[in-house]
Amino acid sequence: MDHNQVARKDIAMLIEVIATSVEDARIAEQAGAGRIELVSGLAEGGVTPSYGLICGVLRAVTIPVHVMIRPHALSFQYDRYDLESMQEDIRVARGCGAVGIVVGALSADGDIDEEALLPLLREAEGLSVTFHRAFDETRSLEQSFRQLERLPGINRVLTSGGKPSVLEAAAEIRNLLALSRESQISILAGSGLGVDSLAAFIKQTGVSEVHMGTGVRVEGRVSAPLDADKVCAAVAIVNGLRQEASSRKGTLPEP
Repeated sequence: MDHNQVARKDIAMLIEVIATSVEDARIAEQAGAGRIELVSGLAEGGVTPSYGLICGVLRAVTIPVHVMIRPHALSFQYDRYDLESMQEDIRVARGCGAVGIVVGALSADGDIDEEALLPLLREAEGLSVTFHRAFDETRSLEQSFRQLERLPGINRVLTSGGKPSVLEAAAEIRNLLALSRESQISILAGSGLGVDSLAAFIKQTGVSEVHMGTGVRVEGRVSAPLDADKVCAAVAIVNGLRQEASSRKGTLPEP
């Protein structure tokens, strides 16, 4: 898929892998990942990577790259200066060839901050947009999902179902998937997934997009590089489940 082609909802990138370097991105692509979330400061939950890193990754890989747009890790509340920085970062990501961004904003009372999001979404028009795990800190996941549905241009929500680990939130993920079936917004499940838990989680929830971070890093350490063997193993699991579902006329989409 060309960098300039925006991924649509009907093209499911089943495994998204976090990359924090060019080498991470190369490992993810070579191991068969469908999409990259590019961040810096992974230990802080991920912040916007540098211009040089964004452009370096986009030169190194051909799979879709979504760039984190988060100016700091203090909170998910942003002032006018933060928002101006975020708009500029979206322009940078687009200019480097990213097909998508990862973004989110909350109000002081823990709701989706539509006023902050709208200028960011206007800036991101034509890009694929993921609302990140700020979603999990909102007061009501269902209410927040309905609120995001009303906003233009949001394609998916990255969520752990409101729990520290998505493995504790199978019921919540199933509920969100039910909401998403009549929506333009897809559910991307992540946080806490590893190779050992991946197959059971997908079977238990029916989720078709998963997001993997420390679970596919060397020794499971946030500061370590991606482990090519773990990414390959995760991809093999997903491919096997997709073939199994296809033989049963299941619903897991092709990547």
